[in-house]
Amino acid sequence: MKKLTVPFLALAALVISCQKTETLHSGITKANMDTLVKPGDNFDAYVNGNWSRKTKIPADKSSYGAFDMLLDKSEKDVKEIIQAAAKSNSSNGSEEQKIGDLYASFMDRKGRDAKGLQPIQSEWAKIDALTNYEQLAAFLGDANREGLRAPFGVFVNTDYTDPTKNVIMSWQSGLGLPDREYYLSPLPEMAAIRSAYSQHVEKMLELAKFPNAKADAGTIVGLETAIATIHVPKEENRDSKKLNNPIKVAELKNTMPNFNLKNYLIKAGMGKEKVLIVAQPEYMKRLDALIASTPLTTWKTYLKWSVLDGASSSLTKALDNQNFEFYGKVLNGTEKQRDDWKRAVQTVNGGLGEMIGKLYVEKHFSPEAKERMTVMVKNLLKAYAESIKSLDWMSEATKKEALKKVDKFMIKIGYPDKWRDYSSLTISKDDLYGNLQRCAAFEYDRNLAKLGKPVDRTEWGMTPQTVNAYYNPSLNEIVFPAAILQPPFFDMDADDAVNYGGIGAVIGHEIGHGFDDEGSTFDGDGKLRNWWNEADLAAFKKRTGALVAQYNAFEALPGLTVNGAYTLGENIGDLGGLSIAIKAYKMSLEGKEATKMDGFTGIQRVFLGWGQVWLDKSRPEAIRSQIAADPHSPAKFRINGVVRNIPEFYEAFNVKPGDSLYLAPEKRVKIW
Repeated sequence: MKKLTVPFLALAALVISCQKTETLHSGITKANMDTLVKPGDNFDAYVNGNWSRKTKIPADKSSYGAFDMLLDKSEKDVKEIIQAAAKSNSSNGSEEQKIGDLYASFMDRKGRDAKGLQPIQSEWAKIDALTNYEQLAAFLGDANREGLRAPFGVFVNTDYTDPTKNVIMSWQSGLGLPDREYYLSPLPEMAAIRSAYSQHVEKMLELAKFPNAKADAGTIVGLETAIATIHVPKEENRDSKKLNNPIKVAELKNTMPNFNLKNYLIKAGMGKEKVLIVAQPEYMKRLDALIASTPLTTWKTYLKWSVLDGASSSLTKALDNQNFEFYGKVLNGTEKQRDDWKRAVQTVNGGLGEMIGKLYVEKHFSPEAKERMTVMVKNLLKAYAESIKSLDWMSEATKKEALKKVDKFMIKIGYPDKWRDYSSLTISKDDLYGNLQRCAAFEYDRNLAKLGKPVDRTEWGMTPQTVNAYYNPSLNEIVFPAAILQPPFFDMDADDAVNYGGIGAVIGHEIGHGFDDEGSTFDGDGKLRNWWNEADLAAFKKRTGALVAQYNAFEALPGLTVNGAYTLGENIGDLGGLSIAIKAYKMSLEGKEATKMDGFTGIQRVFLGWGQVWLDKSRPEAIRSQIAADPHSPAKFRINGVVRNIPEFYEAFNVKPGDSLYLAPEKRVKIW
């Protein structure tokens, strides 16, 4: 665990510049800007308007922006690694053989079409053989191993109250659509999606030669709707305290008297565990009644559909195409299926992620980039500490706890210190479905092996070639994979200002998750514990409530607004991230004035850097899906919704009353 042991009072003096000494460029892509737009009216359009006006979303994407550009680059880089592995003529069982053959098995369209539905017949036979609810419980336990969609799942997780321990935890599931409101919302757009989904299920069943496809589709969607009705709303699942419900396995009968949950756990490979953390106990109680009241034939039809749906992209071209017709076109507005090679790369990344990652960082991530990022992360943590000490709404006692948490953040940059061992995993060149099943079993068994052992704090939850970053509250860690450490997020050849607005604000965002409405319920050791006094917690909730109200007012599409409660954690991360990045940048100047570059001051370039990383265009269908099921606000509001709350924005761009983004000082939200 990384600890910052420097006394907090001395932090400001020790923050150093993280840029190189040779000539640097500004990092601002001026060609993307529309300088005819006033920054105070629409900062997103000011920074990205010219790009947005000239750019057409690629036919194979539902949205397109900075993340997608880096993803495209990462995929091309990984494709080169895979092709090199495939040409190596390595022995069977080698890493090169596994990489090359997993890719080849996806690309083998002719072989997959020839097999047809044969790969899933054995699974269907198991379902057909079920004769009672005891057998159903046992089957669902086996299905948990295979990743089959079912009404709930159980997985290995870090214990919320003892973050040194691994435990098992349940979670509600079972829906073919992204969220319960797709089934329950009265909006005509959602009704249209439901209708299209029913037609999609019917077409898939027809392709799979179900004799009563239309009736079976009605049965499936009806059961999914019943499951959705008892799902706990996603907003409520943001409260970790409500999710932490340890129940002794011997007492699970009290929660599910009709369903043999104990036998389920045995079949799932978790039979030795004495306690299950039940995330949504009310859901499980209602599910118990739903299982018992639903005919076994209905469950069998639903489960056969789950097998077909989950395997569709690895079976025939006809099934794959129909899957895209709904999930790609209807749900997200994507016009064209992605090229097979891109999807094959995605498959290899998913199944052999760290095997690829090891080769990726050797070619595409320098020690200098890691060193410069490390300095920047430490600068952001120091700035966060300084900001906490100056808060006027938090007591000294709570500040002390918050500063302890900052001091205990663990930093992971680029790639893990040790790589995953895939030697036990078998990959075949002509068996995509089997490969995916074996990859899933490998990952499942790897997680099962954690039970009874201390939590491995060196483990990564993302591969190095992933264009993303994350915060894990149970380990109090911030993690930045190598692939995101490229322009526009991080530019080794750019001046510090744009990097602070880009990757610096992303760093601040991830640190901020440690202090958002969810992360703030965990202490510096990753333990779910209330370290706030009552008055401070009330003040925190008043500020977060104001942020919820702001985002609730943002209209993403005509008549469709952002869900301020569901996106709260990400919005807190964005606001705190950029605010602290500005503070860290100022501290890095050590009292000196930044030079102008490309006509912009240092602080202006920080804001421009923030705007550049959320460069994005999305199809209306994708925006609707995002609002319904994604905790992130649409990119436009990640830019405009944040800057209007930061005082430096008003000074940097001369924002005045009457400008569209102007907020009176008393209306601006400052949390961290």
